[in-house]
Amino acid sequence: MKLFVCQACGNILYFENRACERCGHRVAFLPEKETMSAIEPDGEAWRILADKGESRMLCRNAEYDACNWLTDTGEGNGYCRACRHNGIVPDLSDPAQLAGWRELEVAKHRLFYSLIRWKLPLQARQDDPEHGLIFNFLADDPNSAEKVMTGHDNGLITIALTETDDIERERRRLEMGEPYRTLLGHFRHEVGHYFWDVLVRDGGKLEECRAVFGDDSTDYGQALQRHYAEGAPPDWQQNYVSAYATMHPWEDFAETWAHYLHIVDTLEMAAEFGMEVRPKVDRDGELTARIRFNPYEARDVEALVNAWLPFTFAMNSVNRAMGLRDLYPFILSPAVVGKLGFIHGLVRDVAKSGKAQGAAGRP
Repeated sequence: MKLFVCQACGNILYFENRACERCGHRVAFLPEKETMSAIEPDGEAWRILADKGESRMLCRNAEYDACNWLTDTGEGNGYCRACRHNGIVPDLSDPAQLAGWRELEVAKHRLFYSLIRWKLPLQARQDDPEHGLIFNFLADDPNSAEKVMTGHDNGLITIALTETDDIERERRRLEMGEPYRTLLGHFRHEVGHYFWDVLVRDGGKLEECRAVFGDDSTDYGQALQRHYAEGAPPDWQQNYVSAYATMHPWEDFAETWAHYLHIVDTLEMAAEFGMEVRPKVDRDGELTARIRFNPYEARDVEALVNAWLPFTFAMNSVNRAMGLRDLYPFILSPAVVGKLGFIHGLVRDVAKSGKAQGAAGRP
C-alpha cells in the first residue's frame, strides 16, 4: 500500500481517507491512476485535481460511507471497480450490519488495490454469469442454527458478516488453532481460489502447478474430513506456509497466494515509510534490509523474501515488546519460498502482458 499526497495542500493521505485532515478537501481513490485525489464539487459530479480537473462520480456506496473510490469514465451503473463485484450485501437498515459491512468493504478495497496494481483479469458476474467474480456478504439467520460459512465457489466468494465481530473471530481463531485470522486474510485467501481457476486451470498452468502444489484432483471432501480428524502432519512447516495449507493442494495454493499478497503489500507500505532494518549486533548482515524498491515490480521472489525476513524479524520483536502477538507468525521454508515463486511467476506474467479487464457488474 502506498502513501498519497493531497493535490490541494501537499498533506499526506492514507488509502482510507475521505477528507484531507489539513485543508478539508474531500479525497477519493482514482483506480486507473492508482492514486488518491483531492476532489471538488462540480455540479452532480466531482472535479479531480489529480487528473487535470476531469469530472467523475463517486461510487454509489459512498452514500453509506462504505467506499471512497471514483467510478470509471462512462460507467453506467454508478459503482466503482471494486464495488461492481458486489452481489448480496447485509441489511443496511440495521446499524450493526451496516457497520460490519463497512469493515468488510475496507478489506475488500485493499484487496482490489493489489489486484488492480497487478492488472489481474477481473470479470464481473454481469460479463461472465457462470464464473465472474462476485462477493456475497451474508449475516447469520437468527431463526436458523445453520451458520454462514466463508468460502469460494466458481467465482462466488461468500464472506460471513460475523467475521467482523472481533470476539467471534478470535474465538474461531483459537478453536481452529490459527496464529492469524483477519478480514483481509479471508479476502486474499478466497480470491486465491478464484485466480487458481483463472490463471492455473484456464491459463494453461495446471501441470506446472501440480508439480509444485500436488495433485488437485484428489477428493476434496475426503481431504477435508481427514484434516479435521487428524490435523496437519507434525513436520508440516517444512513444506507448507500454514497448517490449513496441508489439507489439499487447492488450499495450499490459496494460502500461499494470500501470503504472497501479505508480503508484497506490506513491503510496499514499509518502502513508502523508508524503513530500514540494521541491527547493531548483526555482523553478518542476515538481519539487515533496505526496503527501497517497489515490491509490485520485483523481478524475482528472492528479492521479496530477502527484504521480508529481516523486516518481520524486527516487527515481531517490536510487537513482543508491546506484549502483542507476532505481526507475522509464520515460517518461510525453502519449499514455501518455491511455492511463493510460482505465485510470483503467475502474477508477473499477467502484469507483463498488460491483461487488465474491467467489467461492469452488479451493485
